[in-house]
Amino acid sequence: MSAVPGRKPDLVVRRPFTRADAVAHGITDRELRGPRFKSLFRSIHIAADVELTPLLWAEAALLAFPGGAHASHATAARLYRLPIPTIGSEHVTVPDARLRRRREGIRCDVRAEARVRIVDGLPVSAPEQVFLDLAADLSLVELVVVGDHLVRKGLVRLKQLRAFCASSSGRGAAQARAAAAYVRERVDSPMETRLRMLIVLAGLPEPQVNLTFGDDDGLQLRRYDLCWPEVRLIVEYDGRHHIEHEAQWVADLDRRERIEDDAWRIIVLTARDVYATPGRTIERIHRLLRDRGMPGTPTRPAHGWQQHFPGRG
Repeated sequence: MSAVPGRKPDLVVRRPFTRADAVAHGITDRELRGPRFKSLFRSIHIAADVELTPLLWAEAALLAFPGGAHASHATAARLYRLPIPTIGSEHVTVPDARLRRRREGIRCDVRAEARVRIVDGLPVSAPEQVFLDLAADLSLVELVVVGDHLVRKGLVRLKQLRAFCASSSGRGAAQARAAAAYVRERVDSPMETRLRMLIVLAGLPEPQVNLTFGDDDGLQLRRYDLCWPEVRLIVEYDGRHHIEHEAQWVADLDRRERIEDDAWRIIVLTARDVYATPGRTIERIHRLLRDRGMPGTPTRPAHGWQQHFPGRG
């Protein structure tokens, strides 16, 4: 950390500071507008050469509000490194409406009894509170993505998340309860969540997540993203990293051949199958489930997926 040369040594300019603090330490408005500093929000500045991080943005946003505010919603999600869509503004929550302020680039909510914890020295919504807060801003599928990630990373237990949502009320609570019912343990990636949600929202039997298989000697082979062991059907998502690493690609081919030798069927899907042609993907999985006699498979897929996935092909 560094201070301004020739000024009082206790103003650290490599972290966010207010205009009032700058003036108190002899920094003029003209200097603040000059090349040595940059403005984050109105009356909140930092040294111009500092690389901004989610933590610094959160710290700057909280400086704009009196004591009692905490980082929430998308700001808290970024501090927890949750997979959320890009949301440009920062977000804080205050416990009383009288503490609410208007500041460009910062959204402010009021919640009297929010769950808060300290993250990197800042007051931040607890993980289950973030899930509830985001329910008003995210779609059902993207909220389930967040929930799967929270549980997978051990930030909250599944039972705890569902209980918290069940006891909550107000804006976003119904969406949070609906999404929490779809959250599962051991989900490895956001695309696995999206693929599972596409299947479930189409009314097809829900696959098991990351089920582990072993050989005759009980040795672990590997886990599969989604599968229906009753009919020996596996669905796997392949991202670009599989294509870019030849050794992994060769190993996967060998594993898939061994699976098919044991009368299992494996379907390998990519992002295009989820985003561009979800209808064809559903038809493909539905046909195999029907052909293999999976109990609970409907005669025709439902249409519930269409409002959540933009592709139609």
